[in-house]
Order: sequence, then C-alpha cells, then structure tokens
Amino acid sequence: MALNQLFSDPLPADPLTVAADWLAEAWQRLDQPNPNAMVLATCDADGQPSARVVLCKAIEPLPGLVRFVSNYESRKGRELTANPRAALVMHWDHQHRQLRIEGRIQRISAADSDAYFAARPWASQLGAHASLQSQPIASRAALEAQLAEVTQRYGATAGAGSEPMHRPAHWGGYVLWAQAVELWMEGDARIHDRVRWTRELQFAADGQAQCGAWCHTRLQP
Repeated sequence: MALNQLFSDPLPADPLTVAADWLAEAWQRLDQPNPNAMVLATCDADGQPSARVVLCKAIEPLPGLVRFVSNYESRKGRELTANPRAALVMHWDHQHRQLRIEGRIQRISAADSDAYFAARPWASQLGAHASLQSQPIASRAALEAQLAEVTQRYGATAGAGSEPMHRPAHWGGYVLWAQAVELWMEGDARIHDRVRWTRELQFAADGQAQCGAWCHTRLQP
C-alpha cells in the first residue's frame, strides 16, 4: 500500500474484515517468509508478561476471532490457563501496516484440535510428540534422542506400516475473541493512520461468546 492510501471517512464498520484482507494480501505477496507470524503476549497470574512469535492460522471476521495452536503445557499455555487474556501484533513492514488485537482466549474443542492435528505435516506431528515445550532438557542430543524415539515408534513418514498418530493431549488449538482491534498504516512524515475499534464481549455459562457492535475512534500517531 502506498503511504498516501490511508483510511478515509466513513471508517470500516468491521476491523477484522480489513485485517483478514491484509493477511490474505500478505500471503499473496510473500514479502516475508511467514506472513502469518504474530507476536502473542500473555501474563501469568501475578501479572508477569511474556511474548513470543506464533503463527496465525486464521482471522475470522464473523464471529470475530483469531485462531492459533500451541502446547497447552508450555509457558504460554500455562499462562493462558491462569489468565485467559492475550494481545496479538502482526506487522507487515513491506506493506507499511500493523495489526493489534486484544481479547479473551478459549481452547477449541478436542474434536477440532484432532482434525487440525491430522492435517499437519507428518514431521510437525512428530515434533509435537517429541518436544515437551518450555521444559528444561539436558542437551540438544537429549532432544534429538526424544525425536528419534518418536520417529521409531511412528515412522519417519506416513504410509503403509506406520502407526496412526494421535494428537497428544497437551497440544491443541486456541481462539482469541477480539475485544479491541487497532489498525495502523504508515503515513508521510510519521503522521501515521491509527484507528482503534472496541466492542463489548461477554461469555454465557456454556462458554458461548456474546459480541456487541464495534465502535471506533481515530488515534493520534
């Protein structure tokens, strides 16, 4: 996007529709190796923050969520259990764009996690079994030995004679229900375009999300 192609009024009613379009364009352009890379920031029960890069699996404007997967027993998994709120950042430098999202976290169903795990490359499935993410290990050799054991059990590739690989119980999907979204576009002379959308978000006793309408405001850069 050229620097002068900024948001005009009236502003878009749904920020995640714009965000999904930005992600789709980033995939089409492939200016960077992982256009779906995003920073995921979490906090533990004591308020200690941590951040890392994960891969966005989907942005869904309706009902308004972002999907990603992780090891439930990793540091981020433990923090999301203790404090199910998170913030995301996606930055596409070549396109002069940035996306920020804040919201509430839910695990997806076991059946949905099973389906996604089955669709992953065989090597990625092996890795999910072999690595106890965020846990200490004595050496690189010890980690490679764990992978070798899992590979011996299931086979180096899928195919005849390979044991079907089940999803490990500690691995699965998440959704972040967006409560606040900020879209940023670079402007000339650092007069960037920033717009923030917010909405009410509540959860019923059965876990179903109840989403209000988006409201927006421009922010100074």
